[in-house]
Amino acid sequence: MSTALLEIENLLVGVSNKQTLLNKINVCLNRGETAALIGESGSGKSLTAKSIMGLLPEGLIQRSGKIMFKGESMSEMTVKEKRGLLGKEIALIHQDYRGSFTPYLKVGSQMAETLRSHEKISRKRAKDHVLFVLDQMNLPAKRVYHSYPFQLSGGQIQRAAIACMMLLKPSLLICDEATSALDMISGEIVLDYLERVQKQTNCAVLYITHDLTQAYKRADYIYIMNEGTVIEEGPSSKIKESPQHHYTKQLNSSILPLPPSETEHNIRSVGNL
Repeated sequence: MSTALLEIENLLVGVSNKQTLLNKINVCLNRGETAALIGESGSGKSLTAKSIMGLLPEGLIQRSGKIMFKGESMSEMTVKEKRGLLGKEIALIHQDYRGSFTPYLKVGSQMAETLRSHEKISRKRAKDHVLFVLDQMNLPAKRVYHSYPFQLSGGQIQRAAIACMMLLKPSLLICDEATSALDMISGEIVLDYLERVQKQTNCAVLYITHDLTQAYKRADYIYIMNEGTVIEEGPSSKIKESPQHHYTKQLNSSILPLPPSETEHNIRSVGNL
């Protein structure tokens, strides 16, 4: 029996029997590993994530294939069993932060109640946990805790939403362009925190992104997607240094080299005198 945390085998998703949007997707992810699905918009990355979560848009169906989590077929689970997994065992962090919190309750109370709905802890302990994770996100923890969503910036709400997911310490964390709404520094803070949590909890992380630079930096294994198909996969170092598919080569060629730092620039200038 496989010991993989998540296994996707020959997944086909489409509109009835007419159009195929995901074609024979195979993904394997073990505990403690980080993988990335890479591709342009419309390549099928986010649809793969929604398939895992059982959140396919109306009109789309899983026509064939298996999605296994901890050795159990998710397609054979009851609605109640799936709901028990989502949030606690499998968490999805996406770029649309606007629906993360109701506007009529303070952010901290919503986060604390989310935690208490999954764990039997006191309100005080829940508040302490919330304040801790908000601080880890480099947020003004007490102010965010006592604020309504409309009193915070979009970036602050996004980080608070991510902190809310991390409170539950899921076994599988799916990050669907989770930092695209953040500036570069805030995005790095969030991703560094996710890495720390991963080391502490041994959870698996699946990044869904078009950012190859971040994928090479963060992921152990990479799947390149194009038009609903995985066209190349392998360790991130192999995909970066010796890609085989022409589409992967095109993606690699689109990565712009970072400009030299001010220090490097000064050194080069001196050397040219």
